[in-house]
Amino acid sequence: MVKLTFFGGAQEVTGACYLLETDTVRILIDCGMFQCPRFCEMRNVDKFPFDPISIDALFVTHGHMDHIGRVPKLVRDGFKGTIYSTPPTKDFSNIMLRDSLGIMEKEARHHEEKLFYSEEDIEKAASMWQGVPYGQKITIGNLSLILRDAGHILGSAIVDIDADNNGTHVRLAFTGDLGNSPTPILSPKEQVTGIEYLTIESAYGDRIHEDKADRKIKLERVIEDTIKAGGTLMIPAFSLERTQELLFELNDLVEHGRIPRVPVFIDSPLAINATTVYRNYSAYFNKDAQALIQSGDDLFKFPGLKLTKSTDDSKAINDVPAPKIIMAGAGMMQGGRILHHARRYLPDSKNAILFVGYQASGSLGRRILEGASEAVIHGERIPIHAKAYDIGSYSAHADSDMLFDYVAGAREGLKKVFVVQGEPKAALYLVQRIKDNLGLEALAPHLGDSFILAE
Repeated sequence: MVKLTFFGGAQEVTGACYLLETDTVRILIDCGMFQCPRFCEMRNVDKFPFDPISIDALFVTHGHMDHIGRVPKLVRDGFKGTIYSTPPTKDFSNIMLRDSLGIMEKEARHHEEKLFYSEEDIEKAASMWQGVPYGQKITIGNLSLILRDAGHILGSAIVDIDADNNGTHVRLAFTGDLGNSPTPILSPKEQVTGIEYLTIESAYGDRIHEDKADRKIKLERVIEDTIKAGGTLMIPAFSLERTQELLFELNDLVEHGRIPRVPVFIDSPLAINATTVYRNYSAYFNKDAQALIQSGDDLFKFPGLKLTKSTDDSKAINDVPAPKIIMAGAGMMQGGRILHHARRYLPDSKNAILFVGYQASGSLGRRILEGASEAVIHGERIPIHAKAYDIGSYSAHADSDMLFDYVAGAREGLKKVFVVQGEPKAALYLVQRIKDNLGLEALAPHLGDSFILAE
């Protein structure tokens, strides 16, 4: 018997958690945090719908919190197996989980709640975590697994699995999050073929990104217009990949004189730490990025760039006169230092805010993008007069065409496609597109749905 059950990421973007069982082995693919308005986030403290002690191994596709956020809780609740991921994902996960714990500690004090993991749980998880390079076979009982490049963020992986069911092999793959390839830094996502079952993300399942050729021009124009107005440009920062990709683009724009030299602040300790991980794993970069490094170019450093780790340094940004650019966490504006800057700069029409990543339903970022006239920040109603821009092609997620093409590339022998990690509208759109155009069986499972892949 080979059985797959969906315990997260089912007709929602976050909480990725998939249980794969055979007669002798039980593994998880991802163990992510539910991230949305507070009533949803409370699900993170709930008891797992399976016994963590019974899980033999956990495979982590990449280091975003919606894929790793409940790993320490899994360990706390009894998991004793091995955690596998690529080495960059292991390092990212360590800094992401510690950063998240700091945020949750503040929320727990405010709401008089208990935390669902501790520093000790993070340390224990790290001791159970094994970094495995792309392409290396891992054997867990009657399962053989290989991590392949997903092109999403540094070290992101597709989990390619061969299950031996009493001599009959069942091949399946979990994409995690697929990248918006090609990117300036990462290699393209690797196409998996010869599989019978595919579990694929759908964050942008119903949307198409702008042409990549235009995105740097659009970025340049947003910067130039804001500088010309004498304003401040805020960029809510996703600490992994988007920040590093934007630094790469800004480095090129500054060094070639395409934008004026103004102060650029990276006001996110997490993003600064994540950039250090990028520097440590440049061997994972694509050939063009590696060639630039070999030529002596520092991809993440340019004149005017200032890194602000401390709270005092962050506050001091306010003393620097405009024009200036501030990249600050968090990417969906659900917390972090970006809220302090938004409170100060959103009311002025000279200023602008630029979104470069997915904004979940209900997030402050989504509300601003949809034209909200005011925002409640730290209990205060803030009028919004700043211009709002969105450059979707800077997203680290594949768009609808890329997702469809990925399924098409795996079409030969494919029996069923499970569409996950998207809002219902996006997931169901991609499901219908796959059915109508590829003639494949596709569905968007609900939370708790189980499927027998082999008897």
